[in-house]
Amino acid sequence: MPEKNYSFRSLIDKLNVKEGSRVLVLDVDDAALLTEIRSRTQSLSENRGQKACDVILPGVENVSDLRKIESCRALMALTGGLWVIYPKSRKDITEAQVRAAGLATGMVDNKPALVVRAGKTEDKACKGKAGG
Repeated sequence: MPEKNYSFRSLIDKLNVKEGSRVLVLDVDDAALLTEIRSRTQSLSENRGQKACDVILPGVENVSDLRKIESCRALMALTGGLWVIYPKSRKDITEAQVRAAGLATGMVDNKPALVVRAGKTEDKACKGKAGG
């Protein structure tokens, strides 16, 4: 079955941020992204106090930062999604490593998306959903 074309969708649509979504953003320094999320939902947190999150966006800069995924899983709603935002086109952290870290926590349904951050090179995001 061919993959769907999501290229025309906005970033927050790709990240599945819906009106009223509970969103947790960790270690992502991107004012434009935060503004875009706030345009869709008022339930945005940048600290781990938020629980039952519909969308979690942890930023990672290296492989050791992937440890964040385990603690994020406990903050997800049962049907929530986790999008790991990491630097694109670097050899020290790869999509395969990000996916493996998510799968190791029991997450399922991983898929990539591009995140364009203002003033920076493109980053990638890799999605995981809570597993059974």
